[in-house]
Amino acid sequence: MSFDTELLQQSPDQLQHSFTLNRRELLKLVGAGLLVCAVDSHAVQESGARTRGGEEDRIPHDIASWIHIGTDNSVTVFTGKTEMGQNIRTSLAQQVAEELHVPMTTITMVMADTELCPFDMGTFGSRTTPQMGTELRNISAAARDLLIDKAAEQLGVNREQLVATDGAIKAPNGRSIRYGDLLQGQQLVKLIPEDPMLASPEQWKVAGTSVPKVGGREIVTGGHKYTSDLARPGMLYGEVLRPSGYRATLAALDASGAQRMAKVTVVHDGDFVGVVAPDPTTATRALGGIKAQWNSPAQISETELYDYLRGKGAIATSQSGEGGGRANSHETGSVESGMASADKKIESTYTVAYIQHAPLEPRAAVAEWNGDKLTVWTGTQRPFAVRDELAQAFHLPEKNVRVIVPDTGSGYGGKHTGEAAVEAARLAKAAGKPVKLQWTREEEFTWAYFRPAGVIDVRAGARSDGTLVAWEFHNYNSGPAAINTFYNVANQKIQFHPASAPPLRQGSYRGLAATANHFARESAMDEIAHTIGMDPLQFRLKNISDPRLRAVFETAAKRFGWGQQKSSTTRGFGIAGGFEKGGYVATCAEVVVDLQSSAVRIARVVEAWDSGPVVNPNGLKNQIEGAIVQGIGGALFEDVHFANGRVLNPHFSSYRVPRFRDLPAIEVEIINRKDVPPSGAGETPIVGLAPAVANAIFAATGKRLRAMPLVPNGLPGKTTAG
Repeated sequence: MSFDTELLQQSPDQLQHSFTLNRRELLKLVGAGLLVCAVDSHAVQESGARTRGGEEDRIPHDIASWIHIGTDNSVTVFTGKTEMGQNIRTSLAQQVAEELHVPMTTITMVMADTELCPFDMGTFGSRTTPQMGTELRNISAAARDLLIDKAAEQLGVNREQLVATDGAIKAPNGRSIRYGDLLQGQQLVKLIPEDPMLASPEQWKVAGTSVPKVGGREIVTGGHKYTSDLARPGMLYGEVLRPSGYRATLAALDASGAQRMAKVTVVHDGDFVGVVAPDPTTATRALGGIKAQWNSPAQISETELYDYLRGKGAIATSQSGEGGGRANSHETGSVESGMASADKKIESTYTVAYIQHAPLEPRAAVAEWNGDKLTVWTGTQRPFAVRDELAQAFHLPEKNVRVIVPDTGSGYGGKHTGEAAVEAARLAKAAGKPVKLQWTREEEFTWAYFRPAGVIDVRAGARSDGTLVAWEFHNYNSGPAAINTFYNVANQKIQFHPASAPPLRQGSYRGLAATANHFARESAMDEIAHTIGMDPLQFRLKNISDPRLRAVFETAAKRFGWGQQKSSTTRGFGIAGGFEKGGYVATCAEVVVDLQSSAVRIARVVEAWDSGPVVNPNGLKNQIEGAIVQGIGGALFEDVHFANGRVLNPHFSSYRVPRFRDLPAIEVEIINRKDVPPSGAGETPIVGLAPAVANAIFAATGKRLRAMPLVPNGLPGKTTAG
């Protein structure tokens, strides 16, 4: 590629999606200066630079891998994190601006490009703010100190007399020098110190404010390019033949109908069958011209799901399940002795259905080969892991594979893997030209993985004064996230039992199993409170010692007006809360029950949230509100129906997600704690909604609903006074 005038007018963000552009060429375009981006992890290790342990050994710990300051004072920041609508392009830039002391308008974030950016494990687990944000703050502070040292040398003054501000170093006598002028094209490399001097949250001027979304105008006007919008010279279009059901194998294939079509390439490799054509319509027609026979083993259906997961589907506690993690067990005291001392006891079973991620953007990939080098553009939360998948699939060294992630149309934990990338690359290799593969909604709803279904058995006991004395909790298949109780109880036994072979493909979902485990735990706590005749809020507070957890419960209850209005047969109030990934949450819900139709509507939700110091208040509020809205679907009606290895509702017409008419009044109360380290907020705000709604339904109707979704077809049976 030649770097002509048109390319020079593009931003680094746009340039990173060019096929041949590499890091060195990018730096030529953005200008010389403080090199904070040209050292790869292997070179860093060989030079003795510090790296972290474990898998993070691949992450460089020198300034030179993360930031570039150009001669025009522009700042280019490189991170392997993926922007999926959570607005980290803005919040990470804010933290750089805060410590480097530059205007936000001078910062360009280059994200999720395996050739340009330092290694990153992925965008998941609410890790971006506490880990990447902190890392970029440390790097920016170290770069700032380096610039001050350089300015002190050039100006001939003591560094303590200098101040970094607005992209320049200023001296007491009024002299100042811009970062770009100070460097004069020099490339400076330095390791990041252990504890650079950082601004405290009380001192923040850019971080801590509601900076507008970077690139927001392009999003709302349709100017932003997703993977499905990209085009390469000579690009063709691909489609893949899908099996008749899960675990089906190809028995016979007749591809003659497609092979007779002009300009169509049929790709057949084992059970993989696909077509490549000049346009999407021809590709669809070609796929329809293929006749296949499949061998499909007999499999369980949804009516057998929960018995299977708790029974023969469960495996030994020392083994790992398929996609569900390793079994684990935690036990203190004696549950049996605790139950013997209890005045009131409960024993309940809760179930959680499989649900879809339902991202606005289905999986898509554009693959292009250049000799033995492969570049793939795709929406994924883990670009480096997808690079590894591609390298393994085609027996290539990592250096020959590049994965570029355009800002992605949501993930919710559902885009960790690189199926579409591998498929597109197989088709492109066979066709000898770039190929775009766009999954349909039916493919996304059938062949992507789901949030795991699960069964949770709870046994608990309390004294009449509200003291929790025994707690036994068994989760089958959903997962171990947030499985341990945060309530004070001396006698407890908590176990996770993964399934050996789940009937559907399953994997990460926003909050992982924290939603299922909070649903069961907070519903059971509500049940105990009602059994002993104690207010559900007071019962929880009696058994909580963590001051931050108490604070979110008290804050949510005050904002909601908890206890000021009694529940009735048509209106109920519920509360729930918890803790996960450093975030504390409490949710109050008001539901309205239609006695004639048995329909349940969520009328109002109040949620209190604490994840430490707030980087972008509006961004955080949007995250919390988004989690609440998404949680409505899983709480009330989202459910994957399946039978004998086939998904039965693979379209939005048969799979209901929250609509505008389902939305309640939402109030968010953020506790901005500036005295603790920051935590992420992408996942945990979802966990309190389902149990709060279930508890509100019980308060109104007297019915304890223990299955998510709670009311897929309205309230079961007739209601009674709560």
